[in-house]
Amino acid sequence: MVDYADQLDWQERAACRDYDNELFFGPDQGESEIERQPREARAKAVCQSCPVREPCLEFAMETNQKYGIWGGHTDKERASLKRRRARARRAS
Repeated sequence: MVDYADQLDWQERAACRDYDNELFFGPDQGESEIERQPREARAKAVCQSCPVREPCLEFAMETNQKYGIWGGHTDKERASLKRRRARARRAS
């Protein structure tokens, strides 16, 4: 088993540290599509300039994070990326 606690120092440099978690994970109660899309766009904009975007994305992929914006990707985008990577590995 991988000990991720030793690999999380990148979080100290993450751009999202200055924002409320709700921006990246949504509100506790239901959120309409009309509310979700602009919120996710704002979260992704924060990720665009983040110096640790790649380690964040890789952490989310390796630990199967099911919710939130990680490394500038939604849960659906991460799932799609994971499938593409798996197909690429099988093809090589």
